[in-house]
Amino acid sequence: MLDLPLYLAFVAAALALCVTPGPDMMFVVAMGGRGGPATGVMAALGVAFGATVHAVAAMLGLSSVFAHLPVLYHVLRWAGAAYLVLLAVQAFRDRSPLGADGTDGTGDGGGEADGAASGRLRAFWKGAVTNLLNPKVIMFNIAFLPQFVNPGLGHVTGQFLVLGVTLVAVGLAVDASVGVLAGRLAALLRRSRRVARGLNVFSGAVFGALAVRLVTAPD
Repeated sequence: MLDLPLYLAFVAAALALCVTPGPDMMFVVAMGGRGGPATGVMAALGVAFGATVHAVAAMLGLSSVFAHLPVLYHVLRWAGAAYLVLLAVQAFRDRSPLGADGTDGTGDGGGEADGAASGRLRAFWKGAVTNLLNPKVIMFNIAFLPQFVNPGLGHVTGQFLVLGVTLVAVGLAVDASVGVLAGRLAALLRRSRRVARGLNVFSGAVFGALAVRLVTAPD
């Protein structure tokens, strides 16, 4: 069902794209920096969930709707920017010396464990929503995936599925690793209230910059 040389070229291209710092990676870094390694991984899982939805949409041809209805593209782009601005405001207003979930990440005690689990779940959904509200990801799937599909082999839908799953898996591996690294580095510094505040400001700046990039980058 797959053209092996073409598939290997796709894996190489996907890896090159995923290791290049971009909006998703910066989002995961910001979340890991605020909440710790587990929060960074959950944010990466959320991004992967959103990427999976985009890949399935591309496979089913639903993403082509944006090519015919440009207004939907712009509506989604501004909604994504507004959501990122909201995350930036929340980060700037956060005065907690601990993680983004309000715990120290140790999980000691039922209340702290519940708080950590809740914070990580929020990180997952923030990652998912941020990715889903980025129309550029949709357009990327439309432009990128078909280049590695060989219609002559048949099973075009199946080829799209394999390529989409591969792209998501590569992206998750890279983003999760980055999230863990960012969380561990931040954990070494988070005992200081001043440093913790600086991490929150950094996260807010990242979210704000991503919002500006989303609405100003060329279509």
